[in-house]
Amino acid sequence: MIKRAIESQIEEYLKSDNNKILFIWGPRRSGKTTLLKKYSKELEVPVFNFDLQSHRERFLPDLSILKKIVDEHKVILIDEVQNYPESSLALKILFDEFRVKIIATGSSELRQTSKDFDSLAGRFTQTYCLPLAVSEIEAGEEIKTYEKKNALERYRTHGQIFGMYPEVYIAGGDESEKTELLQNLLDTYVLKDVIDIYNLRNAKLAKDILTKIALQIGSEVSIREIASSLQANVATVSSYIEIFIKNYILIPVSSFKTNRRKSVSELRKLYFYDLGIRNILVRDFRPLELRPDKGGVFENFVVSEIEKRRRITRINVNLYFYREYGGKEIDLVLEDYHKNYACVEIKTKKEITHDIFPLPHKLEIVTNENYFEKIEGLFDGHVFSL
Repeated sequence: MIKRAIESQIEEYLKSDNNKILFIWGPRRSGKTTLLKKYSKELEVPVFNFDLQSHRERFLPDLSILKKIVDEHKVILIDEVQNYPESSLALKILFDEFRVKIIATGSSELRQTSKDFDSLAGRFTQTYCLPLAVSEIEAGEEIKTYEKKNALERYRTHGQIFGMYPEVYIAGGDESEKTELLQNLLDTYVLKDVIDIYNLRNAKLAKDILTKIALQIGSEVSIREIASSLQANVATVSSYIEIFIKNYILIPVSSFKTNRRKSVSELRKLYFYDLGIRNILVRDFRPLELRPDKGGVFENFVVSEIEKRRRITRINVNLYFYREYGGKEIDLVLEDYHKNYACVEIKTKKEITHDIFPLPHKLEIVTNENYFEKIEGLFDGHVFSL
């Protein structure tokens, strides 16, 4: 099993005096349940799965009922917490009255489904378990120096074609098995899970919206155009897209605004956390060199790797793109909370780049050849102090 980056955060939490609830958010099948099973075995405690009514019934907001759980278990592990929004009150009682350690995972943040989530303010911390990052795979493999270049190329290729869901990555070289897994992920988890949680009425519309976005990879997305092409209500399309964002399917990147020079777009770009899901939507698993969308695919790959690193490391940076009226564009602008900026130009191969960003910044050009070191550099203080 590939060691996940958040394991060090979980282990630090378990060893610490911190008794705040630890929420781990991320899409279904990203490895959350596997992590809980690992710690269940190590700690000799069960996993309460809120997919099951019998497990949910053990977490009624009743002091005497909850005390029985605390008396029997030194750590409480909960899976699929979003399926029981009412558990917010029980979790509050567990924290306030017993100060027991709780690790709870969810494919949708509880704040999106629970009217009582605000009662947990100040009582929790959170982290993320997302599809595999290249840095996680690289850290877990013993790669000789002379093999690293080929290994990084292999990771990049797999990430752009089949994505990085753990079960898809470890399926080996069987393309038919990988595509079958991806179809199952799309139908059973990505779509069904979201539709069930939010009681969406139109599964076909949800899939059609995602497909439209998949076909516009790397471009600004107009909700009105999507709605018009699908003969759907603009508000409905917008609502579905926000749900996909909240459930770690889509990554939104807004246009950067500055008073010193006008940028033109009110639109957003939308990228996929996992390109395997994107490619199963458009039914294209050809080698990258044969694909007309290879530039957009590589751009999505880099953005998703940066977003995964941002989430995993819990580093406070915002992501934007920047475009002038003349059409010149910066693919990605990273802004930290001290208003330091790093601009990222994403190219499949090294090209002449026009530096147009109007504020003081550092510019990085990310290519097929250097993507790993450049992304690492964004988060280790070499580009700007985070």
